[in-house]
Amino acid sequence: MAGQAPRPVLLPYPSLPAEPATPPPRPRLAVWKFASCDGCQLTLLDCQDELLGLAAQVEIAHFTEATSADTEGPYDVSLVEGSVTTPQDAERIQRIRAESKTLVTIGACATFGGVQALRNFADVAEFRAAVYASPEYVATLATSTPIASHVPVDFELRGCPIDKGQLLELLTALLVGRKPQIPGHSVCEECKRRGNTCVMVAHGTPCLGPVTQAGCGAICPAYGRGCYGCFGPVAEPNTVALTGQLRRLGMDTAGLQRVFATFNVAAPGFTQAREDSSEISS
Repeated sequence: MAGQAPRPVLLPYPSLPAEPATPPPRPRLAVWKFASCDGCQLTLLDCQDELLGLAAQVEIAHFTEATSADTEGPYDVSLVEGSVTTPQDAERIQRIRAESKTLVTIGACATFGGVQALRNFADVAEFRAAVYASPEYVATLATSTPIASHVPVDFELRGCPIDKGQLLELLTALLVGRKPQIPGHSVCEECKRRGNTCVMVAHGTPCLGPVTQAGCGAICPAYGRGCYGCFGPVAEPNTVALTGQLRRLGMDTAGLQRVFATFNVAAPGFTQAREDSSEISS
């Protein structure tokens, strides 16, 4: 009608923005130290840029080397460095296992007892008296044992120290829920891939590469040195054949005993090699 005001156009009321979804909790990571030199923990710190990305994906609940944060469990992943050498540590690893969904041992000390496992083949009381002015105040066990001797372990990462690349592969795999791709072949295969000349064949240099698990990138043979066995024995080490070759290169029984008594002296494959060398000598 003439003179009537037009009806207003009703526009739809703008919807309010949806409330942001609460992000899921980040997996909780804990790093624990037992008897060790801290070298494997330092490998994690040496990841630098990668560590920043990792810190954004997880909550670091306990890692004394990196932060003063100390949050109570439970933990999604616990990385454990070091061997069990005291009664207190034997109790502590039980608590850590109970609070950890996944427990991973890192390094030679945690997986095989480390160099401190040399005590397993001697009188620890004599060692203690030689080192400490008041040995009666030092509480220690007669043996240095790997974490797996006390609690179930979900995965082992070898090395003295561990390899940065393997560590990042392990953590990445755990975050996405897949199996870590860690090699189980020997150092000899790494030498072939690098194009190294075999130091034992070409120069007569004693080398544990044929019986040692890969992981280091064959760094020692790449510089003309024999492998020292930092990553421990492969699953089925043929140490009998290797010790025979080492004897042909001039190594005596004492030398054989020494070459298998380093970072992984308590590893079953290397322990057996030491015992076999003694039997052949006698």
